[in-house]
Amino acid sequence: MFSVYGKAGRVFRGSMEELRKIGPTAAISRSRRVAAIGRDAPDTGALHTPAPPDLAHREAMAAYAQAANSQPPRHPLKRVQDIMNVGAITVPEDATVAQAWGVLAAHQLGQAPVVDAAGVLVGLLTRAELMRPDRLPGPGAHALVWQALLLQSVADLMWTPVPSVAPDTDIRRLARVLLDTGLPGLPVVDEQGRVLAFVSRTDILQAVVADPPLDLWT
Repeated sequence: MFSVYGKAGRVFRGSMEELRKIGPTAAISRSRRVAAIGRDAPDTGALHTPAPPDLAHREAMAAYAQAANSQPPRHPLKRVQDIMNVGAITVPEDATVAQAWGVLAAHQLGQAPVVDAAGVLVGLLTRAELMRPDRLPGPGAHALVWQALLLQSVADLMWTPVPSVAPDTDIRRLARVLLDTGLPGLPVVDEQGRVLAFVSRTDILQAVVADPPLDLWT
């Protein structure tokens, strides 16, 4: 089940097929720092004497057999609640641009749901939106112009209304909506529209390559 929330509250609730009838959603670009996934082992300068071929072969086979026997069983992974990041970082709608930028930078995020005082979804704020060339002052702009931008309300810059998804939604339907809209992810909300989590394309990919391996479809 999908919903669309804006400043006036929920403006849509329905299936993926009904959501697609609303019309194309503008794509949102996202800046995301790419972290290193591996490092070379440090060179200690010590000489290493390789094991004899027969011994090395036996050790490798023993390690493989041990890993195969200890592999955790697979389990089905079908719903958004199975892969979502619980406890999403959110930005209050009355926050300033400076405060919101600090939240995104502190958590290395490219976007964050914007919520009202009750925690209900009202929009989505992205780094790309904050850094749009037509929003930023020119090179020779006075410091007061920059100060005015930083003091501007998030509610004036956020993307709204914004689609959201329920925790029990099929992952394949979520993936279809992300492909249709070009969005990097969707806020996950409860029946009242309160933000529970955020689920992204990266979450889907990480679930596919996770250890233990997961059966996406049963």
